[in-house]
Amino acid sequence: MLATPGALPTGPGWVFEVKWDGMRLLADVRDGAVRLHTRSGRDVTGAFPELAGLDAVAPDLLLDGEVVIVDRGVPSFAALAERINAPVSAARAAARPVTFMTFDVLRLYGVDLTARPLDERRATLERLDLTVVPALSLSPSYTDGAALLAATAEQGMEGVVAKRGDSPYVPGRRGAWIEVTHRTTTPCVIGGWRAERSVASRMAALLVGLPGPDGPRFVGRVTSGLAGDAVQRVLHGALDGLVRLAPPFGESVPRVDGAGAQWCEPVVVAEIAHAGWSDDGRMLRPEFRGLRDDLAPADLEPAPPRS
Repeated sequence: MLATPGALPTGPGWVFEVKWDGMRLLADVRDGAVRLHTRSGRDVTGAFPELAGLDAVAPDLLLDGEVVIVDRGVPSFAALAERINAPVSAARAAARPVTFMTFDVLRLYGVDLTARPLDERRATLERLDLTVVPALSLSPSYTDGAALLAATAEQGMEGVVAKRGDSPYVPGRRGAWIEVTHRTTTPCVIGGWRAERSVASRMAALLVGLPGPDGPRFVGRVTSGLAGDAVQRVLHGALDGLVRLAPPFGESVPRVDGAGAQWCEPVVVAEIAHAGWSDDGRMLRPEFRGLRDDLAPADLEPAPPRS
């Protein structure tokens, strides 16, 4: 299931959860093995050894949820940067463990639960003993959406997801889940980067785009959020093998943005925070927040219309 950005719904039939600032995962337990996959289908089991014991909950199980790392008291997507692109050792994971905040159960003991309403799936999930895995936690559910939205704003969290209690789970579908965030974030494809003038090996700017009629449409040059060494390692690891000679965007990139750029195949998705959109369809004050390995370019919303 996918959430649609929108206003907080009111009326009967809705339940509300925290929108965790993490990475969406499906945890599949069967035949004595645990497999973790992103929404795009990428296997990231080796990146989260803390979750290897999920078979202790049930020998046949499929959970949906978000893996998070808490930074200064709140979940931080940026803190996941070094954990989502390569396997890590158990010792390294123990030094800064993740928590898998599960909010849905899709299969249990071989029974497909996706056609059942959310309220029933949630009741099934709540009956499971999740405490047997220290890195596993049940994402709380609430009935007062306005109060939860206010509380998440006060605590500096990302927002709220509203869900219809009578809705089945339909993979890839939108409509029954609505996300309400306290800041604007937009997943974009990376189409190129510009190096620092003094250190050519470091990226000073990312050139990003969103789906348009003739290929990705350029929507911004992102310079904020790239300074950390961990961020640089993650970006180089994801982009270095994707070099191309020509820009991937469906229209020309302004010279002030694209001069000296190294272009790449537009297949890596990055989460960009920004202050809205300019009249010409560019993001205002964009900031890199991390890669979204759980999203593919086909999952992205189209570029907004220009004024």
